[in-house]
Amino acid sequence: MHYNPSQNRYDKMVYRRCGNSGLKLPVISLGLWQNFGHNSPHQIKREICQTAFDNGITHFDLANNYGPPAGSAEEAFGDILKSDFSGFRDELIISSKAGYNMRSGPYGEWGSRKYLIASCDQSLKSLGLDYVDIFYSHRFDPNTPLEETMGALDHIVKSGRALYVGISSYNSQRTKEAVKILTDLGTPCLIHQPSYNMFNRWIEDDNLLDTLEDLGLGSIVFTPLAQGMLTKKYLNGVPNDSRAVQGKGFDRSKLNPELIQALNQLNDMASRRGQTLAQMALAWVLRGGRVTTALMGASKPEQVLDCVGVIENLDFTDDELSEIDHLSSDQGINLWAASSET
Repeated sequence: MHYNPSQNRYDKMVYRRCGNSGLKLPVISLGLWQNFGHNSPHQIKREICQTAFDNGITHFDLANNYGPPAGSAEEAFGDILKSDFSGFRDELIISSKAGYNMRSGPYGEWGSRKYLIASCDQSLKSLGLDYVDIFYSHRFDPNTPLEETMGALDHIVKSGRALYVGISSYNSQRTKEAVKILTDLGTPCLIHQPSYNMFNRWIEDDNLLDTLEDLGLGSIVFTPLAQGMLTKKYLNGVPNDSRAVQGKGFDRSKLNPELIQALNQLNDMASRRGQTLAQMALAWVLRGGRVTTALMGASKPEQVLDCVGVIENLDFTDDELSEIDHLSSDQGINLWAASSET
């Protein structure tokens, strides 16, 4: 059936300016990491994307290796762009990345000019696009000069392959170095994509948000729901259809009795706020306006609708923030202590 998006879609979302740029992003963005490969029916992928756009989500985040298998998410989204969004390209922000393992051989990962530019070209082919809106260096490469990696991003913009560039999982010091190189080249860095949630606070220890504010960069945080842990899914243990069972980049051993107890207490707090646990977790990373947008994943349209509901309550009292600290970081829970690439 022909897709007609909701006429009032932009009334259902809050948008924030991305750093010092002129670009606005929805506070909830859709990531296509683990649920847009061959393991999911294509019609479900279409329904997820349609539901997202119907509710004002304009930003769709991909990478060259998303799937599974690697590359299949971009191919699937390319089909959706043709079948459903062909007349709405100028209303969409589409991003891709390169840095993790994509293909065999010496040119299949990290941050060389060869790999980044070739990967960008392959992503554009898979997506059926002339350009992406944002292209990222997916991780810092300790064995390639930063000048080479940033020079490749600069070339990607100046050659028309992308409108903006970003970096992902760089710590504060590497972020400062990367931004200076890009600024000197004449291609400002738009955005940083770090991991961040109640159980993963490395960006607080690293003062990354302060660094981004000082540099005028926006931020899009991934894993704000801790790979599904900060939802109702694990309140009673590990369900058979969960990432923990399916092995989708999730360490099942993290779900110990102490963590499950903390999740239930957080869920009770969310109920008192009139939210689901997922909504509260998203609101927490978005609190105070320091984070531009939170990147969610979905395996069904209903999860998109749940996450979009976060805009009804983005504020916390000091007591609520203290309680969240007590139930998460004060207990020493730090599931991704080494999430940044040095």
